[in-house]
Amino acid sequence: MRVISGIYKGRRLKTVEGQSVRPTSDRLRETLFNVLKGSVEGAKFVDLCAGSGAVGIEALSRGAAHVTFVESARRAAAIINENLAHCKIEDHFRVINRDAVSVLRYFASYHLQYDIFYFDPPYDSDLYTPVMQTLAKSRIVAEAGIVIVEHRRKFPLSPNYESLRPYREINQGDTTLTFYSMERGIA
Repeated sequence: MRVISGIYKGRRLKTVEGQSVRPTSDRLRETLFNVLKGSVEGAKFVDLCAGSGAVGIEALSRGAAHVTFVESARRAAAIINENLAHCKIEDHFRVINRDAVSVLRYFASYHLQYDIFYFDPPYDSDLYTPVMQTLAKSRIVAEAGIVIVEHRRKFPLSPNYESLRPYREINQGDTTLTFYSMERGIA
């Protein structure tokens, strides 16, 4: 796995070994960032269930103002730190080694807002609904913010999570990226 574009282009990244982590492929990351285009530059980006940190590191490479990596597995959080050090990334990031829902509640309690959330839990995880509902109920997704969920193509997500509405889907192999935005005024 490598960084695809930007200032860290070509840097190799370590992955987390084992069945519980499924790294986002280079091809899917390239597709994702081609869709996001200029919205990453200057954005506050959250990589939820970050695994190796490849998506968040790609965001930093492409000009994100700040990336928060959220990863509950201790070994994976250590790999994220190793990958950041290998790329010589010294600032504009934070690695949080806690579960996604508690971190999102923490963000909400401090009225923090972010522009882009990338959520990629293990495919068989029970996290999809609680994380999406927490994002929808809180005000942590910025006004024009985006939530992108990576999931199994055969595992459809809910058509709506309260005020989070899907507006685009991209299928690649067995994987789907579903893009959500906030519809304000809905509670």
